[in-house]
Amino acid sequence: MALIDLFNVKKQYDIKVLLNDVDFHLNDGERVTIVGQNGCGKSTLMKIIMGEEEPTEGKRVINNSVQIEMLAQQPTFEATLNVRDAILNELSELKEAKEAYDSLSLEVAEDFDNQEMLKRLEEVTAFLDHHNAWNLDDKVERILQEFKLKEYEYRPVISLSGGEQRRVALASLILKKPDVLLLDEPTNHLDVYMVEFLEEILLKEKFTLLFISHDRHFIDTIATRVVEVDNQELVSYKGGYRDFLVQKEERMKSMAKSHNTLVKMLKREEEWLGKSVRAREKRNQGRKARVFELREQAKRNPTLIRKMQIELEREKQSWKGEKSLSKRKMLFEIENMDYSIAGKNLIKNFSTRILQRDKIAIVGINGAGKSTLLKLLLGRLQADSGSIKKGDFSIGYFDQHREMLNNEQTLIETFCPDGGDHVDVQGAHMHVYAYLKTFLFPEAYMTKKIGQLSGGEKNRVALALLFTKNVECLILDEPTNDLDIQTITILEDKLIAFQGALLFVSHDRYFIDKIASKLIVFKGEGLVEESYQNYTEYLEIEKEVKALSAMEKEFKVNVKKEEKPKEKKQTKLSYKEQIDLDTLPDEIEALENEIEALNTCLGDPECYQKKGLSALSEELSALEAVYEEKTDRYLEVLEVYEDLQ
Repeated sequence: MALIDLFNVKKQYDIKVLLNDVDFHLNDGERVTIVGQNGCGKSTLMKIIMGEEEPTEGKRVINNSVQIEMLAQQPTFEATLNVRDAILNELSELKEAKEAYDSLSLEVAEDFDNQEMLKRLEEVTAFLDHHNAWNLDDKVERILQEFKLKEYEYRPVISLSGGEQRRVALASLILKKPDVLLLDEPTNHLDVYMVEFLEEILLKEKFTLLFISHDRHFIDTIATRVVEVDNQELVSYKGGYRDFLVQKEERMKSMAKSHNTLVKMLKREEEWLGKSVRAREKRNQGRKARVFELREQAKRNPTLIRKMQIELEREKQSWKGEKSLSKRKMLFEIENMDYSIAGKNLIKNFSTRILQRDKIAIVGINGAGKSTLLKLLLGRLQADSGSIKKGDFSIGYFDQHREMLNNEQTLIETFCPDGGDHVDVQGAHMHVYAYLKTFLFPEAYMTKKIGQLSGGEKNRVALALLFTKNVECLILDEPTNDLDIQTITILEDKLIAFQGALLFVSHDRYFIDKIASKLIVFKGEGLVEESYQNYTEYLEIEKEVKALSAMEKEFKVNVKKEEKPKEKKQTKLSYKEQIDLDTLPDEIEALENEIEALNTCLGDPECYQKKGLSALSEELSALEAVYEEKTDRYLEVLEVYEDLQ
């Protein structure tokens, strides 16, 4: 069922057209990501869907009963609220519903024949089911822990940093669970563990979701569909990020084939136009106009195909840089280093060596000391104890404040401060226009001042500038923030080709897997360890170890519980449990019959050819998932019922 529809939408600012005659539909249960270059119209599309902006032309159709919520880039809160109250303030409707349920359950138990009360109880139950709001207090507690907000829960929310306030707003929206949730770069300001928790809850709670993200791993895990904003149009691809790449390549090949056909047709029409006197006749003016239309299309197609080809080729680059272990220059040698701030241990007894051509990702939880390590290596901070020996070499540094840029300079002045129009880039002498074009800057930007650019554009300038410096080591702090996926793949290209050492802080798992050959992991409380694993693999193993530890702990707790006197037992089924006990057997039996019918059809060629093998398989898979969920719930309620007998 479609919850949101856009028909023939055009969006234009002055003479700039962002979207031209586009349709968009979001169905219940879909998780759709919007991708495309910065400035292409992703956020504008989301604002039109949210109703914050009106389309220049076209129609937005949304049922008034559909609740849509959006995570603001800069959320606002009442000055008097602390963190916990700011979250609870957004959940007032759910808490009122739970109180109403508790009250109605007691009244229904005393007057079971009151149909009006029963109907109201069913409505409240359905509402709480939809929002999964039965154990709201537990969920609030968990989200405070997972988003690292527990230590701030009684602090005024407006005293937190911008990133922390966004986490509070995101926590509220997740717990509120609107019918449609819109998220613009939700993984910004989250460490990898917070992102994994976000993935878990979005999948488990079955959100209907529309989001913008440059985190390709997040897209691959969450998205059921990718919509690319390209050349003022929307192109839809089924699946996650890797599926998107495969389908985009197929689309590129199809476009190339169609272009070849078009060129042949154009050639025939051009010959007719050049030779035929009849082309001047009035009745042939339509055919003549068609020739001109074919010419324009033939001019556009190669550019679009080449653009897609370049983007796909970047993704196919080797996932690892050079791994030769031959003799390499020592850049840093760290021995038994300690560093703390305000009594908090960030680094404790850490030793390592950093060699020429090392590509090292510095990862871990927020606030553990990752950026601090970079500043220690740069000499901007001094270790409490231990030593850092630095060789004789040059460093290029990128930070979130883009300190190397001057807002009063133009792009051409930034890249050619001594005049001229050429730059040296990793051994190549290039025209500055040609070089900046590789970072997606049009020639018209050359005379723009840095201060006029957006945050993402400034990041692109700063990164492009780094590669014009003759350095042996690059140190980058969150280089992918505010970049679109196309720019990130360009950056990956440059970093893979870079012959010096690379140290970078990032939470972008896809980026880390592609670039890093080594990890420095900040575990918290001063513990820092090294790993040569792929980062995704490292996280999976870490998760398995935690799960085993939790199982072991739970086992010990259960053993202790058995030794204690039994607590007061539940005496009767709740209203919801009684309803499930009464209705689920019939529902399960009906599902079994449907599944049996589908399996019979799949065994009959005449039947499955008529209905479509793919459609039948998808339907069967969906039914089996529902069957498993309802069976688990029935067995759970049955166990409670039997214990009460």
